[in-house]
Amino acid sequence: MTTWVFGYGSLVSPTSLGSTLGRAPRRGVDFLAAECDGWERRWNYGHPMSGMTYAGSQVDMIDTVVALGVVPNDAACMNGIITVVSEAELEDLDRRERNYDRVDVTDGVRLLEDGPWTMGIDRVVTYVPRQAALDIYTEARDRGRAGIEIRYWNLVNDAFEVLLEGQGDRYRSTTPAPEVPVLDVSRVDPPRVS
Repeated sequence: MTTWVFGYGSLVSPTSLGSTLGRAPRRGVDFLAAECDGWERRWNYGHPMSGMTYAGSQVDMIDTVVALGVVPNDAACMNGIITVVSEAELEDLDRRERNYDRVDVTDGVRLLEDGPWTMGIDRVVTYVPRQAALDIYTEARDRGRAGIEIRYWNLVNDAFEVLLEGQGDRYRSTTPAPEVPVLDVSRVDPPRVS
């Protein structure tokens, strides 16, 4: 059975997705624009900054970074991509999305463009934040110590902007405004070892 992953945030970026898959995904071949019924994107995922290095003029203002998650909503439809992955790549994505649960969304997914796999989509999963990540977000938000990395904010916006015409506007209009600020804070990734 072929597994596809529905990406609704940073996975929409071929660069970000490719850094996890270890290959350069190609639109129309490895990933397709899609939408998913029954889920709504939210800025609700919290991750403590401890253990990682961050830089930026506002880095001392927060101790928790916020990313996109989803919540069930029967009336909602979010845009994104689906990407075909091998079992090993799915394990790599599970490690990346370590505080999310993988959930089957096959029945809610529709393609927004054609591709060679159109007739062969067996199963589509997406990543839903675990309760612990939601609690970390809520606690840090309420203390005024949560914020969104400007790097992440721009990565997601840019990815939707180039996905298909109108998808950037649709992303912004269907994603509620965050309850925390976007700050000049960016994670500093360690050098990759080859």
